[in-house]
Amino acid sequence: MVGRVSVTLAPSRAPSTPSTAPRRRTRVLALPEARWALGATVSFLAGLLLDTVVGGPSWVYGLLYAVAYAAGGWEPALEGLRALREKTLDVDLLMIVAALGAAAIGQVLDGALLIVIFATSGALEALATARTADSVRGLLDLAPTTATRVTGADADAEETVPTSELAVGDVLLIRPGERIGADGQVLDGTSEADQATITGEPLPVLKRPGDEVFAGTLNGTGALRVRVARDPADSVIARIVTLVEEASRTKAPTQLFIEKAEQRYAVAVVAATLAVFAVPLAFGADLTDALLRAMTFMIVASPCAVVLATMPPLLSAIANAGRHGVLVKSAVAMERLGEIDVAALDKTGTLTEGAPEVTDVRPLPDSGLDADGLLALAAAAEHPSEHPLARAIVGAARGRGLRIADAEDFAAEPGRGVTAVVEGQVVRVGRVEALVGGAGRTGEVGEPGKSGDCMHSAVDGMHELGDRMHATVTGTATTARGETVVLVSRDATPVGTLALTDRLRPAAPSMAAALTALTGTTPVLLTGDNASAAARVAEVTGLADVRADLLPEDKVNAVRGMQDAGRKVLFVGDGVNDAPALAAAHAGVAMGRAGSDLALETADAVVVRDELAAVPAVVRLSRAARRLVVQNLVIAGTCITVLVVWDLVGHLPLPLGVAGHEGSTVLVGLNGLRLLRESAWRSGTAQEARG
Repeated sequence: MVGRVSVTLAPSRAPSTPSTAPRRRTRVLALPEARWALGATVSFLAGLLLDTVVGGPSWVYGLLYAVAYAAGGWEPALEGLRALREKTLDVDLLMIVAALGAAAIGQVLDGALLIVIFATSGALEALATARTADSVRGLLDLAPTTATRVTGADADAEETVPTSELAVGDVLLIRPGERIGADGQVLDGTSEADQATITGEPLPVLKRPGDEVFAGTLNGTGALRVRVARDPADSVIARIVTLVEEASRTKAPTQLFIEKAEQRYAVAVVAATLAVFAVPLAFGADLTDALLRAMTFMIVASPCAVVLATMPPLLSAIANAGRHGVLVKSAVAMERLGEIDVAALDKTGTLTEGAPEVTDVRPLPDSGLDADGLLALAAAAEHPSEHPLARAIVGAARGRGLRIADAEDFAAEPGRGVTAVVEGQVVRVGRVEALVGGAGRTGEVGEPGKSGDCMHSAVDGMHELGDRMHATVTGTATTARGETVVLVSRDATPVGTLALTDRLRPAAPSMAAALTALTGTTPVLLTGDNASAAARVAEVTGLADVRADLLPEDKVNAVRGMQDAGRKVLFVGDGVNDAPALAAAHAGVAMGRAGSDLALETADAVVVRDELAAVPAVVRLSRAARRLVVQNLVIAGTCITVLVVWDLVGHLPLPLGVAGHEGSTVLVGLNGLRLLRESAWRSGTAQEARG
């Protein structure tokens, strides 16, 4: 049986496994789009240098421009031909035709620049897609590839099998420090599981017979027997991958509208260009004049000005946000951030720091200890442990400058606490619920020897001690407020309690208030943590709508429910369990320092330094960028309309057409660059402070 697990830690450390999947990264130059774009850019810059600076031979820089045309136009041309085979017309082909048309009338440099910009845009899009796919594949590495299956009539034989071959009803042996191979139910044993990747809970969760465990989560210092409850393909972590992939493939209504407009615009420009060429020719116009007029029309009607009217404000906003620690992944993402009208916030690692801290030290009146003495005693016993609660207790003692005594015969019992001899006294530290829970004896600790018998007796008496403590500590237990309460005993006598909680980020209340002012709606709290912990954070941050104990798919359903009601949701999170919601939301922001790879890749923006004030600030910056986009579109649209009408009704000289087209492009570009100024970010943060 696994019910009697012997664990002796003498200050040795428990085995550990990284809590995140190994990083899989597609190399940039492994993408054909990136190689073609790089070749086009290098050729164009070399030709530009010879053409405008050095004054080299025309055939040399002409050849370099031709290489830029070929390298950068190869992929878009193929895409355009595929679209033609499907009886559609897209901007890819239109850009190639416009570039070739520019070259045909002597504007080789303008056409090459258009090709390079378009090729670079395609390479960046391909890289973003590949990096997201890398993270989705890497998530699967959280689940082990093999598991130990218990077999035989008496369940005393073991075999190592691939997790893909596991079936519902199989019994697995999970040793200390191993990752759990499948979703299932604990049959035997006691331990703690780090399941932050699935539920977002900051602390390891006690697991006893009857409790549910998840594939990919990390087992603690106890051994467990687990009955497989779900097929590996249906595990929670596999469903996270599926949800992210499905959400990433979903096209927003705005994107669908743009694709339809792209088709119509491309068809209209091509048809109009042919008409501008053919109609005058049919009425006896000179071939050269008709071709010149048509090419001029193609240039002035090309969407370059419209594209640049849109991109500079958004790219300037992206650059400004980047200088202030917010990485926005694309112009589309920047635009969507300004459209949100409600925010949904994760708790652990987002509003809180995801690490426990000691919030209260309560010595019992007859213990003879003050707060510092109780904390120092608990820290001495916990010092050899690697448990997050232990690290928090030791850190609190060091923060107060307390002396931490040496501990001997340290022993940890999974799910219950630690025991050690400190200055000749047996000190026991464990959670309230573990000591007074009334479960049967679950372990033996220590070896016979000088102090082993004393240690063995101390651990054997845990439940008796728990019963004696119950009446004493009932008034001090504060788990209803979302805190974890730790009992400290000395020589089997309770001496006090410590309260620990996940540390709230100082900027959380002001960030929630700023998002409320921006959207007109109080943010919603979506967390996998328990209801009491969620309620404590919500009370401090001023949130009213609290939804706790959520699995990743529950968060997705909550986000989709709000969006089905017509809302545009901003989701802010950090963990693997947040990735599906980040992908499903209208816009997603991830915390950068402790964020999982998948969350960082799935989110539209990453707050590098975890500064919560940056979240409403980047939303304000996005809204400023969207206002400039509208201004620029009006300017660009007006210029294109005037030039096109001039070319059709009168006679627009080619140099004037190029000057007008390029001049409008420069004008809208400079207008968009205003968002690079420091004042653009400061105005957003100042408005947030006033809000």
